[in-house]
Amino acid sequence: MEHLREYIEHLQDEMRWNNSFHRTQSKLVAAAQRAKLEIKDGKATAMDYDEL
Repeated sequence: MEHLREYIEHLQDEMRWNNSFHRTQSKLVAAAQRAKLEIKDGKATAMDYDEL
């Protein structure tokens, strides 16, 4: 029974993730397009991971 309960919780989590992704997908695409333009125009700088 516990295994079934965990399986259902996992499915519900996946459904929440999918719903969240679908609601924000257009914003993610727009952000990626802006980033590509900034890179093309030389406005982007490489991230320095050592400074994090």
